[in-house]
Amino acid sequence: MSGIQWVVFVLVIQIVHFLGTWKLYKAAGEAPWKAIVPIYNAIILLKIIHRPKWWVLLLFLPVINLMIFMILWIDTLKYFGKNKSMDGVLVVASLGFYIYTINYQKTPKYVSDKKQISRSVFSEWIGSIVFAVVAATFVHNYFFQPYIIPTGSLEKSLLIGDFLFVSKFHYGARIPSTTIAFPMVHDTLPILKTRSYSNHPQLPYLRLPRIQKIKRNDIVVFNWPADTVRRFFVKEAGVKKPLDKKSNYVKRCVGVAGDTLEIIGGFVHINGAKNILPDRAKVQYNFKAYSNKGVSSRKLVDLGIKDFYRRFRIENISQTSYEQIAPYLVGSQGSSQDNFTVITRHTGLPVNLVRSLGLRASEVLEKTKDLNLTVKEAEKIEKQNWIDSIVQRNQKIKTPNLSFFPNKIPFDWNQDNFGPIVIPKAGVAVDLNLSNLPLFKKIIVDYEKNELKTDGNNILINGKKSLQYTFKMDYYWMMGDNRHRSEDSRFWGFVPEDHIVGKPVFIWFSINGINDGIQNWKVRWDRVFSTVGGSGERVSYFPYFVVLILIWQGYVYYRKRKSKKQG
Repeated sequence: MSGIQWVVFVLVIQIVHFLGTWKLYKAAGEAPWKAIVPIYNAIILLKIIHRPKWWVLLLFLPVINLMIFMILWIDTLKYFGKNKSMDGVLVVASLGFYIYTINYQKTPKYVSDKKQISRSVFSEWIGSIVFAVVAATFVHNYFFQPYIIPTGSLEKSLLIGDFLFVSKFHYGARIPSTTIAFPMVHDTLPILKTRSYSNHPQLPYLRLPRIQKIKRNDIVVFNWPADTVRRFFVKEAGVKKPLDKKSNYVKRCVGVAGDTLEIIGGFVHINGAKNILPDRAKVQYNFKAYSNKGVSSRKLVDLGIKDFYRRFRIENISQTSYEQIAPYLVGSQGSSQDNFTVITRHTGLPVNLVRSLGLRASEVLEKTKDLNLTVKEAEKIEKQNWIDSIVQRNQKIKTPNLSFFPNKIPFDWNQDNFGPIVIPKAGVAVDLNLSNLPLFKKIIVDYEKNELKTDGNNILINGKKSLQYTFKMDYYWMMGDNRHRSEDSRFWGFVPEDHIVGKPVFIWFSINGINDGIQNWKVRWDRVFSTVGGSGERVSYFPYFVVLILIWQGYVYYRKRKSKKQG
């Protein structure tokens, strides 16, 4: 909605409110004209129904205000003699218009004494739930929001199954632009699997003051700027969503506004120097290990290496036995029952299951094996006497392609050799020409809402010939630490500042095998109640939390016993 449309919308709301309540204001001893004055009418209504005046602030918070409106409607009914549960249902179902039936009574009667307002158990129960949801939604939208890591793009810095608390206030909490939405869900209603929000009306981008800027190498949660998905892990066409309902991603910000970024041989360089990562960053690259005697999976596991695949040849596979081992497979090969190979993760096939099925299975000892490793892990493997050599793999050949940003030919960048590219900064101008236009077209048109056309060699922005463009926002370059298993800025480009959601600060729970079924879940106790940032080895503060709870419960028990003795 444009500014004028919002003004008209607010005026209509004031008129609707006035027509439905002016006699009620009069019955409560207030001048009827007060019912039409914006903001002031809300303060007077709160006074009439004995609610705190500061609640008027809640009326300006998207999503939260919807619940507050319901409370005000129900309370208004109670103070004018409508106190039954059905009255509450009717006023909510009619979006407040049920109040008109009281306003246009001959003489509405106002109950001024709060003590005379009776509340049923059902009403009290509903009220408690609504207030709990309001409080939780407030915290969720403006302070902390829980997230779970669903994919391995930041493995091993953050693990699949880590449950995070993400701070909204570090980078400045973003005011929800979607004004009508179900509280505390993102874009889809659980169970029903339907959209949880209305596309209209939409507020313009607004953000509260921040306490810190995004720093280079911060881990950041943001809305995916590309055409987004409706559901993760489901292949389907992209869908258009409001800004704050786009899919949430978490990556490392390796480049901030104004930086010149280049990827050389898989390593990020910023402003001409190799990017120095914090010690908790576990960046992984693709390596190929070689051994003429065969690369032993068992020895790799003994070294703590887990991100690789194993192959097993099975001589007597059947449909029944295949179905039994299928949950442990990532693929299979073979042309006959006697020549069948299955591919597993590093855990392999369960020995007891293989024996119970009577399978003749043996692991294929490969002379080369693809490994996903950190540089330190690669150095560790290289020192083993059973390894002949280990080589980092990267895409050295650069060919024109559409796969990598800016997704236009003749750009020939790839995930290991990319750039150099300057990350746009607010207030800074860039010279425009047809050669570099693909780098900035999405910014100019989609993110900063301009009209762009080309006429021969001329570039027209909002109908005017333009040789330069000045950016309105800061932009960031986000990448996963699992460099060859991450869809990030190398594929879809810059992340605008208005897409920033928050900063992960705390891991409150962590489950290993979260995508493998509840029977395979294992709690990673060393990560529970640990910080995301910081330096040095990760420390779990869970034991300290348990001790504090026990001390608190002991204190409460002591106070109760002391109170009973005194009574």
